[in-house]
Amino acid sequence: MDNLLDLSDSLYLDILDFAHTTPHWFQKLAEVWTELGLLLFGVLFIAGWWRMRRGSDDAMALALLAPLATAFGYVVSEGLKSLVDEERPCRAMTGAPSPLVDCPAPGDWSFPSNHSAIAGAAAIALALSWRGIVWLTAPMALLMAFSRVFVGVHYPHDVTVGLLAGGIIAYVVMKAARRPVVALVDSARSSRSSAVVWCVGRGPRGRASARPGGARHGAY
Repeated sequence: MDNLLDLSDSLYLDILDFAHTTPHWFQKLAEVWTELGLLLFGVLFIAGWWRMRRGSDDAMALALLAPLATAFGYVVSEGLKSLVDEERPCRAMTGAPSPLVDCPAPGDWSFPSNHSAIAGAAAIALALSWRGIVWLTAPMALLMAFSRVFVGVHYPHDVTVGLLAGGIIAYVVMKAARRPVVALVDSARSSRSSAVVWCVGRGPRGRASARPGGARHGAY
C-alpha cells in the first residue's frame, strides 16, 4: 500500500511539473474545464431526457435515473471523504510546484475526488441510458479526473478511486431502480395531469395516436 501511495506522490509531482511547462492558454483551459466541465454532463442529462420523451417507458426510466444515479455516486464519495481525512497534496507536499488553482480550504479533504466520482458516475449512467454515448462520456470523465491532478488539487489515487466508486455506484443504482422507475413512468404517462405527461413524454403511444386514423387502426 505504501508503495502505491509513493507512486501516486511521484506521479502527482511529475504531472504538476508538466503542467507548469504547458502554455498559459492551456493552463487556463484546464482551469476552466476542471471547474465547469461537469456542467456538460448536466447538458447531456437534459438532452437525454428530452430525446427519450418519445421513447419507450424503459428508455425514459433510464434517462430519469441517470442524474439520480450520479447524485448517489457523489453522496458515497462525500461519505468516504469524511471518513478518510487525507490532506490535499497542494498543502501536504512540501517543495512541490504551486498548484494552478487555489488550494481548497483546510478540512476540504482530498480522498476521494468528488469531481472524479461525479464524472465517473455520470459517464456510466449516461452510457446505460443512451446507446453509443460512452465514446463521449468516458473521455470526458477521464479528462476531468486528469485535470484535478493537472491543476494540483488531487493525488492520482484520489481521482482513480473517485472514478471507480462513482461508476460502480451509478451502475448499481441504475440496475436496482430500473424496474420500479419503469412502472412509475408507465403510470405517469397515463396521468390526467398534462404537466406530468409533459415531463415524461407520451412515448411511442403518443406518436401512434397522433397519426391520422391511429385510433381507428387500433380498433380493428
